[in-house]
Amino acid sequence: MEKTVFKISKMDCPSEESLIRMKLDEIAAVKRLEFDIPNRLLTVFHTGGLQKIEQSILALNLDSKRLRTERADLSTVQEQTLQRRLLWSVLGINFSFFVIEMITGLISQSMGLVADSLDMLADSFVYGMSLWAVGGSLGRKKRISRVAGYFQVFLAIIGFAEVVRRFMGAAEMPAFQTMIIISFLALMANTLCLYLLLRSGSKEAHMRASMIFTSNDVMINMGVMVAGILVLWLQSNIPDLIVGAIVFGVVLQGAVRILKLGK
Repeated sequence: MEKTVFKISKMDCPSEESLIRMKLDEIAAVKRLEFDIPNRLLTVFHTGGLQKIEQSILALNLDSKRLRTERADLSTVQEQTLQRRLLWSVLGINFSFFVIEMITGLISQSMGLVADSLDMLADSFVYGMSLWAVGGSLGRKKRISRVAGYFQVFLAIIGFAEVVRRFMGAAEMPAFQTMIIISFLALMANTLCLYLLLRSGSKEAHMRASMIFTSNDVMINMGVMVAGILVLWLQSNIPDLIVGAIVFGVVLQGAVRILKLGK
């Protein structure tokens, strides 16, 4: 058994991690992958096939280079049940708040809440694909990626169109109370997720990637809260539309990354 470490400069979120996992899933010699996203490092445990592994990683155009290869004992590296449970918990919380924020966003006429709900949905897809990457066929993973990506692109485009429609004059005032309350609850949910992930003390791939992703969600939740306060203060829907457009942009960017997984 060998262990090869790669430096991947453009690996900064779970989307790149899933992209690499799915690419290397085609190589039988690869036995395990460990990701250190903050330091942009990938460790591949494999039984030969180094040249094919390196070529596959380079083909992703993520500014990669091989650092070192050494002997390794894979028997000491096992999948942690606690990690999988935590990831399932994070996925469940994100999908639940996708439903809650979508419903309340439509009722309250808040584009900020609708956009944030789609960001929660995007997170759910990424966490789900990270879990499915551990098992299952490559074809199934790619099909799921394509469906998820195109669905998010479709929703993001509709969201941008609605923001433009409201900005051009057909504008309803959002219910700022609902914006503040629901985004605060979403903030508490994501803070709980982040606490659970940090408490695990894990340095494994999905756990550290999830910490980064959930930290970004906390910032978006705070942005929607601030928008709700500004709607109240200014008696204008413009802050809600601005936040909605920004978050729709984040969703669209995530959709493009997910679509790469289906190639």
